[in-house]
Amino acid sequence: MADRTPAPDTPELRERWGSFAFTEANKAAADMHIAKYPEGRQRSAVMPLLDLAQRQVGEETDTQGWLPLPVIEYVAKYLDMPVIRVLEVATFYFMYNMKPVGKYHVQVCGTTPCMLRGSDGLFETCKKRGMKKGHISDDGLWTLTEVECMGNCATAPMVQINDDNYEDLTPERLDAILDELAAGKQPKTGTQEPGRHTSEPANALSSLPEMVEANHDYRGDW
Repeated sequence: MADRTPAPDTPELRERWGSFAFTEANKAAADMHIAKYPEGRQRSAVMPLLDLAQRQVGEETDTQGWLPLPVIEYVAKYLDMPVIRVLEVATFYFMYNMKPVGKYHVQVCGTTPCMLRGSDGLFETCKKRGMKKGHISDDGLWTLTEVECMGNCATAPMVQINDDNYEDLTPERLDAILDELAAGKQPKTGTQEPGRHTSEPANALSSLPEMVEANHDYRGDW
């Protein structure tokens, strides 16, 4: 699993990120999130503010973004929170990256349903491209992380890359997706199974078939 410890607090880190501040657009978004909560509960906005901060770091570094310690301190000051409380949130949730990542953060689910459906082959596909768990590839494009269940068991195996999910994968399908991303294109998200739209059965429906075309009231049939 991913290392959740923060990046070392070095002079170089302080020099690069010590003056971090929200852009005008992100400050407006941060204040909008804070305003959702009643007086005295502004700290409840810590998660969206960390997300905004990580995305801003990503825009500045042309990566998916991460949370250097000075940036976490900035969010803590913005919300008048102890830094340790913000750090606790950042290290708990996998949506926050605690160390630098590549332009594309490839998160492969290795939990049992995905493993049984072939996630080992997806890891091999990533390995062939020079990806190593917890590291940025030499070309700066990729970071590979093994994660726990991301809730797409019906369309396993799946991978999350930055903000998008790719499901019903095979090594060949993942290769095609990575090729498109490397070329600066946006691959089709969601299921990669031809003819499948979401998580409906891949083959013929065995239950509730009348619901395909219209809303059907089954109560009279029971």
